[in-house]
Amino acid sequence: MITFKLNGQTVQGEEGQYIIQVAENHGVYIPTLCAHKALEPAGMCRLCTVELFDGRRTKFVTACNYPIWEGMEVQTDTETVHEGRKLIVEMLMARCADVPVIRELAEKYGIDKPRFEQEHETCILCGLCTRICERMGNNAITLTDRGLDLKVDTPFHVQTDICQACGACAFMCPTGHITLDKINELITANKPQIIKSEYDVGLRGRKPIYVPYPQAVPNTPVIDRDVCMHFKTGGCQICSDICPVNAIDHSMEDETIELEVGSVILAPGFEPFDPSTLDFYNYDHPNVITSMEMERMLSASGPTGGHLIRLSDHQEPKKIAWLQCVGSRDMNRCNNAYCSSVCCMYAIKEAVIAKEHAGDALDCSIFYMDMRTPGKDFEKFYESAKNNSGVNFVRSRVHTINPVADSDELELRYVSDNGEILTDQFDLVVLSIGLQIPPELVEMSRDLGIELSPGNFCETNTFTPVATSREGIFACGAFQGPKDIPQSVIDSSAAASAAAEILSDSRNTRTKEKEIVPERNVGGERPRIGVFVCRCGINIAGVVDVPAVVEYASTLPFVEYVDDNLFSCSQDTQENMAAIIEEKGLNRIVVAACTPKTHEPLFQETLTDAGLNKYLFEMTNIRNQDSWVHKNNPALATEKARDLVRMAVAKVARMEPLKESELSVNPAAMVVGGGISGMAAAKSLADQGIETHLVEQTDHLGGQAVNLYHTAKGESVAENLENLISQVKGHDKIKLHLNTRIQNVDGFVGNFKTIMLENDQEVELEHGAAVLATGAAPYEPTEYAYGQDQRILTSLELDRKFQKEDPGLEKINSAAFIQCVGSREPGRMYCSRVCCTHSIENAIELKKRNPEMNVYILYRDIRTYGEKEYLYKQARQLGVIFIRFSLEDKPSVEVKDDSIAITVTDHILNRPVELNVDLLTLATAIIPCKDEELANFFKVPMNEDGFFIERHAKLGPAEFATDGVFLCGMAHYPKPIDESIAQAKAAVARAITLLSRQYIYSSGTIAEVDPVNCAACGVCVAVCPYSAPSFAEEGRFAGKAQINPALCKGCGLCVASCRSGAIHLKGFDTDQIMYQIFEMDEAI
Repeated sequence: MITFKLNGQTVQGEEGQYIIQVAENHGVYIPTLCAHKALEPAGMCRLCTVELFDGRRTKFVTACNYPIWEGMEVQTDTETVHEGRKLIVEMLMARCADVPVIRELAEKYGIDKPRFEQEHETCILCGLCTRICERMGNNAITLTDRGLDLKVDTPFHVQTDICQACGACAFMCPTGHITLDKINELITANKPQIIKSEYDVGLRGRKPIYVPYPQAVPNTPVIDRDVCMHFKTGGCQICSDICPVNAIDHSMEDETIELEVGSVILAPGFEPFDPSTLDFYNYDHPNVITSMEMERMLSASGPTGGHLIRLSDHQEPKKIAWLQCVGSRDMNRCNNAYCSSVCCMYAIKEAVIAKEHAGDALDCSIFYMDMRTPGKDFEKFYESAKNNSGVNFVRSRVHTINPVADSDELELRYVSDNGEILTDQFDLVVLSIGLQIPPELVEMSRDLGIELSPGNFCETNTFTPVATSREGIFACGAFQGPKDIPQSVIDSSAAASAAAEILSDSRNTRTKEKEIVPERNVGGERPRIGVFVCRCGINIAGVVDVPAVVEYASTLPFVEYVDDNLFSCSQDTQENMAAIIEEKGLNRIVVAACTPKTHEPLFQETLTDAGLNKYLFEMTNIRNQDSWVHKNNPALATEKARDLVRMAVAKVARMEPLKESELSVNPAAMVVGGGISGMAAAKSLADQGIETHLVEQTDHLGGQAVNLYHTAKGESVAENLENLISQVKGHDKIKLHLNTRIQNVDGFVGNFKTIMLENDQEVELEHGAAVLATGAAPYEPTEYAYGQDQRILTSLELDRKFQKEDPGLEKINSAAFIQCVGSREPGRMYCSRVCCTHSIENAIELKKRNPEMNVYILYRDIRTYGEKEYLYKQARQLGVIFIRFSLEDKPSVEVKDDSIAITVTDHILNRPVELNVDLLTLATAIIPCKDEELANFFKVPMNEDGFFIERHAKLGPAEFATDGVFLCGMAHYPKPIDESIAQAKAAVARAITLLSRQYIYSSGTIAEVDPVNCAACGVCVAVCPYSAPSFAEEGRFAGKAQINPALCKGCGLCVASCRSGAIHLKGFDTDQIMYQIFEMDEAI
């Protein structure tokens, strides 16, 4: 190291460094216009002039290219230096009087007007552009001529093909003299191209070195070889020079890696449809965008920061249209005849969010053919969008988007429901593009020997929904078929479970123990609190003044560090948080963000990774409980956020480390429900070596599937069901309990005890996990004259006739189906998901038996999502007639001697028509079993419809919030067989993560009894919903209350109920809560 003096202070630098580099490292500012760390210094602008004393005399040198040496003395801020720089700036201003950066320097040095004759150049001849061009490996531009004629130009003063139009010269130019337009005009015919960000769907650019997306895994930059100048010219390599850890190796090539594995899971995803191939949509118009572009515009991390604009003039749109089924349900223009399943819901979501961003003044219209919202709670969201958010739904497929002449507006011409031709103008049109499999995945599938469906998705069997045609290879996600996030998550877990079934004998043979960071002992330390405030995109920052909250938090007692993050839950933020905890020596953390219900474990894990006890943490909810409820009053929301942060800081300052108890795990499972889902779950558990008890309340297995004829793919349900039942009954790991009802459930995760009544005999089971697959039931209709005539059936009753080959079917010459019987109406505002497909299956079966038969399907929306759309197409080709009706104008049914008369208003004729049919089938709703007793036994919730509520729709769709209890099948929500089996396997995958462990740990936030103060009154035992308190039966404190740490959920009910104050809740001690209350008093 070289030691010298800088402004009177002794400093050190490495040999070969220049003065300006060492000064920068020590926080000393030296102005410059020509220096850049990527280039060799040249000292062209002279602004970096400093005073150097060499022991004999003082001289002036340029700091950017003067190397340091031992014992030198440098002054950067003397009056002489200042005057010298002022003169340089004055001369620069005389040459470039209108350049902003020069005017800023002139203002800094007190120059109003230069004393020299003014020119109006924009180039200061710093040489940065020529040097960077040389570094790029081009040498396309240079400094030409001499003296007063010196300028930047190309050789021979003509455009050159040597220039790659990389834009490096424009990027480096400090004055803006060189621009991308000038490059194309003066230097080369090659037009500079913005490198479009794939993540932002081309709405903004990216660099040749980039991180694919903010939460990429691994979160590591990559180099785009197609645009990197080194791979084009052999030059540059600036990144290699400045990388402090030498992580960049341009010589790396793709390599083939051979792995030996026992199974393979394919999850290669999909690509969005490209609408540029359809010229009638005018996608090249700036105000015609795709739904993916709309997603990025609505995102706070997107190119517009969540601000809704139209791209032509960056003005806020007043009227937006969404056009559905672009690239889906279209065999004529793009050959994608299937439904992409997700487009209707994301269009509704985008419209609702757009209105939230822009307010009620924004007009949002969705043009659609059928509104397909068959998922859990989707129908309610659709109704809310219509009735509460004011989104307009127009049933029409728009063919063409016409730009309006001399305007940025777009005109849509469409046919209304009553046949009227209408036109309307919009500021912005969003194309709801579908999902498709790219050609490279088709090629990969062929190479792997995997069969594909007509839509080029992976072909699977209904009863093995994640298995491909090649044994040992499984598929999940949209590669298996168009689907949304919850179903993709379910399928991914199901694929993992299916792979584990064939690998179970090898479990734990390659398992590595996670290295736990030793926990830091913070005992005796004063609180050093870190506060992290999350913007949550614009969910919080769009209402709450986050910088003001950050500034306020920094003034609170014991707070040592405060920061705000765009998304605090992102991987990079988590890593940064852990690093800050270690760097700053923080010993308590507050996160002001969203709900701790879903995100507290994530932040606690970050504390653990930083060596901090995970319970030295407090999370305050400034989203759900603040920005969302006060979105119309930002000032109030900001004040409330301050209050919430202040209260959290007051509490966390008084928190102490908590310990968790180690609990053994009983490696046995119980599955409740003997339908297809329950049997699939039991078999998957058993195939992975888990002792499994399958409990069914009836005397047979099969559930509602025993009534089904065939699947949407034409497979026989009876044959496959019989095979599954045989496998379950013959499995040595499955113990079957028929005619059995659960009487009581005791215990906790990993150690449940269930009392059952089996054939009137009481049986006790011990198991570590439970899977609830209790199924659902068909709605028994009271409408449409059901029960008045044997010719009026339900869908399941018609299936049974098919199964039995009922001879009466041969006499039928006309048939009708009525959809949504008991579904999608007040009291049952959900879609039963399977009915449309089921009715179309049966309509096709009737047509196959008698092609001359007249078959009608009366519907509200046809919801044959995914590749089930092919059935809809087949039914139309066979002559099945579809007649739409509305909720307000349902069909009427009259029983006649020779027929069933149905009166319905035809949506095309717009007049009532009467259909006289021999058979009427009612597609009835699927209703939950509503087993509240079972729900209470396992402490699991049900929604208002009576279906079980999963832990999280996307993060935990096959598990409950109650540890150790999982769910699948129609007890969760109506679904077809393949989705039921997939969810069963997903539930097993989650259960195996528990059952494969020998030990688990209880929560540290649990109640604790002080037996000395306990009055043994038993109130805590009576009120606890989890049966955690009990009376000690032996020992010094026999008869006093005690808490089972594994059962306690930390709800605090026993603490609030204890009359003697003998119980306290760890992490919520009285002093901690009282200090929060004291701080809240300031806000009252």
